Amino acid sequence: MRFVSRILLGVTAAALVAIGAPVAANASVTSAASAAWGPYFSGDHKARAHGHVSVDKKPFKHWYWKTEIVKVEKCRKDHKGDRHCKVVLEKVKKKVWEWRFDHFYTVHSTLANHKWWGKKKCAWETFKVVNHDGSAYFKSFRNCGKHARHFAFHGKNAAHIYVNVSRGDRFRPTGHHSGWQDVYHAAV
Repeated sequence: MRFVSRILLGVTAAALVAIGAPVAANASVTSAASAAWGPYFSGDHKARAHGHVSVDKKPFKHWYWKTEIVKVEKCRKDHKGDRHCKVVLEKVKKKVWEWRFDHFYTVHSTLANHKWWGKKKCAWETFKVVNHDGSAYFKSFRNCGKHARHFAFHGKNAAHIYVNVSRGDRFRPTGHHSGWQDVYHAAV
């Protein structure tokens, strides 16, 4: 009985190693973070937005030229055939790399419209994405229907993401703004 149990333990351990080794070999060096945001409402509480942000940190090699000063021995022969050498400092350029990281984000949101009839019947959400260099761009979504709609957009290397929930017509947000609410802040 002891002999059979030892064989079964050995076979089980070998099977776990055979299954676990390829999984560990294929693992990549990324880290993912996900954070929920909201719900945020328009000024009249007839539009609501909530969702989550997922951020993946992916490494890449950044190549650049590096200049180094190196001691080089320079030799020459004179007219008699004698060799004369001296040590000279010389600049040498070589291509080197270092690891850097990109942070790819995806913002998922759900926009609900609690008054879809009459004037100003659309719910709007406007996202403001601020990059690390201070530049910003905007992304807007609308929902003019009865049921909640799901939206998503993605990019890379954002320092801050804000949302403004408001009401409006089919063409633009016109009023009842919530103000800029936090969605995501990158770690420094």
